[in-house]
This record gives sequence, C-alpha cells and structure tokens, in this order.
Amino acid sequence: MRHQLELFLTALAFFTRLPVPAWLPWSPERLNHAARYFPWVGWIVGGACAGLLWLLLLALPPSVAVVLSMAAGLRLTGAFHEDGFADACDGLGGGWDRSQVLTIMKDSRIGSYGAAGLILMLLAKAAALTELATLSPAYAVLALCVAHPLSRLASTSLIHRLTYVRDDLDAKAKPLARSLSGRELLIASAGGGLPLLLVPPVAAGLALLLVAIVTAWFARLLVRRLGGYTGDCLGATQQLTELACYVALLAAWTSS
Repeated sequence: MRHQLELFLTALAFFTRLPVPAWLPWSPERLNHAARYFPWVGWIVGGACAGLLWLLLLALPPSVAVVLSMAAGLRLTGAFHEDGFADACDGLGGGWDRSQVLTIMKDSRIGSYGAAGLILMLLAKAAALTELATLSPAYAVLALCVAHPLSRLASTSLIHRLTYVRDDLDAKAKPLARSLSGRELLIASAGGGLPLLLVPPVAAGLALLLVAIVTAWFARLLVRRLGGYTGDCLGATQQLTELACYVALLAAWTSS
C-alpha cells in the first residue's frame, strides 16, 4: 500500500503544484508506473474546482463563479495541460511534416495557432460550465468532478495505445513512454470511469461516448501526422476531452 501511495503522490506532484512529502522518492521508473493514477489526480483537481465553484455560486453570478473556479484550476495545475494544448495547436497547425511539427511543439514561445486555440478552448469551457451552472449549480459541480478524471483517462489511453515519438532525453513525458499493464489499465479506468456514477445514466453514457469519439479522432490524427504522441499531445487530449465531457453533459441536460 505504501508503494501505491508513493506512485499516486508521484502523479500528483507531476501534474499539480500541490506539495508532496519530502520523503517521497522519485525516479523516471516511478513516474512511468505512476501513469495508472493520472485519472485519480483528476479527482483532486476536479474536486477542488467543484468545491470552489459551489461556494462561489452562493454569492456570485454563474459566469463570474465559473471563471474564478477555472482560474483556481489553472493555478492548481500550473496550466500544465493548457500549455500542452497550445503547443499542439502551434505544431499541428503550423507544421508541414513530422519533424517540423515536433520542432514547433518544442518551442516554448506561443504562436498564432496556439494563442487562438487556447483562447477558444478557455472560452468554450467557460461557456459550457456557465450554461450548466445556470441550469443547475449542482449539475455544474458534478460536471467538474466527472470531466477531470475522465479526460485524464483519455490521455492515459494514448500512453497505452500509441508510441512516444520524441528521442530527446530531457523530454518531460519520456519517462511515461510505456504501455500500461492490464492491472495498471484497470486502476486507471476505475479512476476515470467511477465518477460517471455521479450523473444520470443517459448523461454518463453520452459523455463517455463523446469522449471516446474525440479521443479516437485525435489519436488517429496524431498517428497520421506524427506516428504517435508527445507530452504536448497528452495535454491536448485532456483539454479536448474535458470540453467534450462538458458539452455532452450539457446536451444531455437540455435534451431531457
């Protein structure tokens, strides 16, 4: 159990800015095995954002409450996934071939594709969450609890299914470049899927379906353009599927 706790804390330290115990050992191999707990980190991030949103909705209009809760989420994660999404937009939007795409993604500067993509992504998530909060504050809170773990499961599925394509020894995601074992995949799937029980079955089914479709589409795009994934692609997958989850839950509510 201590080893499993250490792996979870390793995942938490990698994906958030939350402090972890000083005694926690770290190695690329531990980070590799910690991939099973990436969706469970979504429980922490989603739960924190959801709790803050609930409190803010008691005193503020939905639009303001949503923006502030999103800002808290960005602070909590260090905008880790958003940065990856922006880099992926720049690379896939501005690169003509595989090597050019990878070179652009590695550039720390943000380009026009990245800026436009990131702005639209944040606006889309804010709009969807605001609509959910307007319809039902409780449903918006639950949406955060569902979307964060499920979207991180989508990213983890790319680690399991695709090939890591960077050869850089200093690449942040290189220690993750290993398919998960059956047991590890089961742990990850439980972390990403269990929160779906918080919402009605129709909404859960629609969210799972749309997230699966977006993940499969993006994975196919990555294989065609790159032959596999990079760390930025994992962040982009998380962002795309988080938005897909909100959209699905909103569609399920408005159509019921």
